[in-house]
Amino acid sequence: MTKLVSSYLWLLLFTLLFSSSSYAVLPSHVDGKPLPTLAPMLENVIPAVVNISTKTRVQIRENHFFDDPFFDFFFKDFPTRSRKREENSLGSGVIIDAHKGYVITNHHVIENAHEINVTLKDGRKVQANLIGADPETDIALIQIPTNNLTALDLADSDRLQVGDFVVAIGNPFGLGQTVTSGIVSALGRSGLGIEGYENFIQTDASINPGNSGGALVNLRGELVGINTAILARGGGNIGIGFAIPTNMAAKIIKHLMTHGKVKRGVLGIQVQDLTTDLATAFSLQTTQGALVIDVEKDSAADKAGLQPSDVIIAIDKKRVNNSDELRTHIGLLAVGDKIKLDFMRDGRLRHVIATITTDNNIINGNRITPHLNGTKLSDNNNQIIIIEVERGSSAWKAGLRANDVITHLNRRPINQLKDFVARIQHYSPPYLIKIQRGNNTLSFLFQ
Repeated sequence: MTKLVSSYLWLLLFTLLFSSSSYAVLPSHVDGKPLPTLAPMLENVIPAVVNISTKTRVQIRENHFFDDPFFDFFFKDFPTRSRKREENSLGSGVIIDAHKGYVITNHHVIENAHEINVTLKDGRKVQANLIGADPETDIALIQIPTNNLTALDLADSDRLQVGDFVVAIGNPFGLGQTVTSGIVSALGRSGLGIEGYENFIQTDASINPGNSGGALVNLRGELVGINTAILARGGGNIGIGFAIPTNMAAKIIKHLMTHGKVKRGVLGIQVQDLTTDLATAFSLQTTQGALVIDVEKDSAADKAGLQPSDVIIAIDKKRVNNSDELRTHIGLLAVGDKIKLDFMRDGRLRHVIATITTDNNIINGNRITPHLNGTKLSDNNNQIIIIEVERGSSAWKAGLRANDVITHLNRRPINQLKDFVARIQHYSPPYLIKIQRGNNTLSFLFQ
């Protein structure tokens, strides 16, 4: 027993001595070279990342009884009281043009804000103007005074590889500028239901609330992505964060600089993913690609010669792995853009050039009724979809938003745009319009 205790003590002493000699002091150099550090790179990058705070006015009815559209419809003249509450939110942004003062951030950071304030690294606080925003990709462009600003260069995000080291910079939880590091965990993430068009960089660099709109940079200090979301179970960071690639953001920014919004065109096809059985049926060796299941008459795809059962495998020499990738690529294009499509038909590789056009199914709301001024509606798969609502328009002020699906008019179900137009022009106001927004059902009264 004594020998056992003695042996244990000697083992414990040896472990402590070994541990202390290994961890007491880190060497300043390894093989004659200084230890690696990100500090010099960050010194140039951090001044280009800003903190964003917004103020949003929300109108609240004190008598919630009248929030029910049924009572609101019949008792609209009954006096009610309302008050306005101011809500604040925090986020981050990245200066991308020092001469023009352009700052890129997420749409959800500045959504509905009546005041956007930016705090620079040196402590300066300035007010920003909104240039434009695109909810579908969650990109927004704001502008600040151009006095002694630092901007980041945009890298070619298509050159990123899984395993590349990246650094995330932002303003998590309002703590102030914070830096975290990690690697690129995956590329081309889509189908997550976070945005309308998805092509995310996945990273394990910690991204937390308030980091939205901040920078994801490579080790050269170049911007490779805009941090936008995390996968959080139980509300905590579990090492799965997502950033919008700069190549995708750059295309949206071009639209916003020119028009203040994205003027999307369409190809005019419906597609689906390839299954193993479908690939076998079409004599394909892979399930990568997008199967064309319908071609709209007189659309860009129809004029280019695409047909149902074609399998699109590349756009402008860039591989298409699935239908989501195809949809995202088309969603970043503008009317008039020309694209080269590579596709398989009857086992043979073919190529066509298509010119993106406007959607013939889109109707401007002001053609229907002044109450819908500033909206654009589309008819798709037996759904009436609001594809655009102009900020500040009567429809915007009423509460309608892009991607809302109109399901009822004056309590009657409706799913065809032509029927909706005919009915709303036949009836006189007020109009009670019911919509589906995600998992929520909402009603709006237009008087």
